[in-house]
Amino acid sequence: MRPIIERDIRAAFINCSKGEAKRLNLPKDLADLPWEDLDFLGWRDPGAPERAYVLAERDGPLIGIALRVTSGASRGFTSRSMCSLCLTTHTNGGVALMTARRTGEAGRQGNSVGQYLCTDLACSLYTRGKKEAAGGGVIDESLTQEEKVARTRANLHSFLDKVVG
Repeated sequence: MRPIIERDIRAAFINCSKGEAKRLNLPKDLADLPWEDLDFLGWRDPGAPERAYVLAERDGPLIGIALRVTSGASRGFTSRSMCSLCLTTHTNGGVALMTARRTGEAGRQGNSVGQYLCTDLACSLYTRGKKEAAGGGVIDESLTQEEKVARTRANLHSFLDKVVG
């Protein structure tokens, strides 16, 4: 992913108002991110933990979506969940259901779509082996790293397509 600046980030959101995009908290370390290892920019809002954001380049333009994070109830035992983008497995809360309001008329009617995503939205780093999930997380696969990156991007683009509808 190419490095992006605040103005471009705020202008990219497609499923929230311009006012909401203007008020959202950006990542503090924006200039220091490993851009060459990112397929998308994803972060949780430190001031509102139930909010998350994803920005990706999709056929040229930058697309941003605002997400709501559903916190799961603790079951009192170790559980594993898998991210639907990067297929990394996490234990105890490392994956959460994140929903995005759809764009257009569907969104105005309150329709949304959801995916189970890594709670830290570091899918690109897990895919490339730059970050390890707590409690294991790596599935033994015969795919190359390049194929895993392509799969993660395809899964992300499929999710974005559902949001745009």
